[in-house]
Formats: sequence, structure tokens, C-alpha cells
Amino acid sequence: MNSPAAESPSPSAASASDASALAAVEDSPVAVDGRAARWQSHREERRRELIKAARRAVHLLGSDASMEDIAGAAGTSKSVYYRYFGDKAGLQQAMGEVILGQMQRRMKEAAQLAQTPREGLYAMVSAYLQMAESSPNVYAFITRLSPGEASAQDAIAASGALGNFFEQITDMIATPMQEHLGADKEAVIDYWPTAAIGLVRNAGEMWLGSPASPAKPDQAAMAGQITDWLCLGIAPALKTTSQHQL
Repeated sequence: MNSPAAESPSPSAASASDASALAAVEDSPVAVDGRAARWQSHREERRRELIKAARRAVHLLGSDASMEDIAGAAGTSKSVYYRYFGDKAGLQQAMGEVILGQMQRRMKEAAQLAQTPREGLYAMVSAYLQMAESSPNVYAFITRLSPGEASAQDAIAASGALGNFFEQITDMIATPMQEHLGADKEAVIDYWPTAAIGLVRNAGEMWLGSPASPAKPDQAAMAGQITDWLCLGIAPALKTTSQHQL
């Protein structure tokens, strides 16, 4: 007959066995993958928080805010931002991807509610101007070169975020124009949306940077004016001018 001691391991032996089993589980590929997934999730959440804080800081401080200014307003250190984004250009890129993505969704939603191609164009232009006007500092921060930075080119353009944004919007603009012009105007549709994007962006940014004055149109009027230029050009204004000169 076996003794009780032989039948049951001692408490210390049991503890050692449990610890070994736990270590084996923790070191298994599944456990390692689980820890990596939790860490990645934590890192992504922290990155989102830092982007939100940077957006608030730039909105208040201006598009020329330094990384030190942004970190101070966010209540953290500059080194934290460098750790997550590399440099200011990296932060611009990350903010740009978030904000331009939101802008694109807003424009797409607005266009889907439109009843005609022209209304669709107006809806997209209006949504674009509204988002840019909501924070000119943030818009400038994600779309313009930062003076004094090591990078010699626009951080967002270099990353492709801004280029991808306008490429997507070009495709969105092409859809109502195909409906408006018809399938036999493919040659025009191939060029026109790209030219339209240049008009919308340049006119919109000039309007955004203009000081307030009685002569400056409000957002709705500017969206209407840009839409007229897209659909009709300046021919109506030229015709009116010619008639007055007769």
C-alpha cells in the first residue's frame, strides 16, 4: 500500500509544478501572440489619443506650432511624440490621414444625398470648404510645408495621404460628370476631374486664407461660385461684361 505522502505531492512541489505549467502556457505561441496583440492595441489607442491632442493644440496655437508646443499642450513630453511619429512630418502625415479621411467621408455622404449632378458637385465642394473652415490652422498644418523641418517637401504630399485624398475625390467628381455629359464624352471626363480638383483646392485655400471683409463671400456663396466655375466656367460673367460694353 502507498503512503499518503506518496499519493499527494507536497504543497511546495505542487506550487513548483503550477508555476512551471503557467510559464509553459505564457511562453506558448498563443500567449505570446495575445500579449503582442494587447500591446499593439494599447499602442494604437495611445497613438489616436496623441493625434487628437495634437489636433486640439494646432487648432489653438496655429499651424506653425512646434513639436514642443504640441507636446506641452497635450500634457506630455516631446520625446513621446517623436517615439510614436518619428518627427513633425510623421505627425503631419498621421493627422492628415485621419482628417482627410473624415473629410472624404463627409463629402461622399453629402454627394449621395444630391438629386442632380450639379447638386452633387455643390455638396462636395461645400463639405470640403466646411471642413477646412472649421479649423484653418489644422488644415494648413496637414497640407503645407513646415518651415525649418529637415524634409524639403510637403510632408503629406510625400506620404501620399493628400495625393490619395484628391485622387479619391477626383473619382467622386467624375461620377456626376459622367451622368451630366454622357458616355460619349469620355475624353473630357478623363481630364476634367483632375483640373476641377486644382480649381477647388486653389480657390478654396485662397478663400480660406483671405481676411474677413464685406467683399469676402461666406462658405455657401463660395461653394456656389466654385460650382458655377466647374459647370459653366466664367463665360456667363464674360457675356454680361460684353453686353454692358455695348
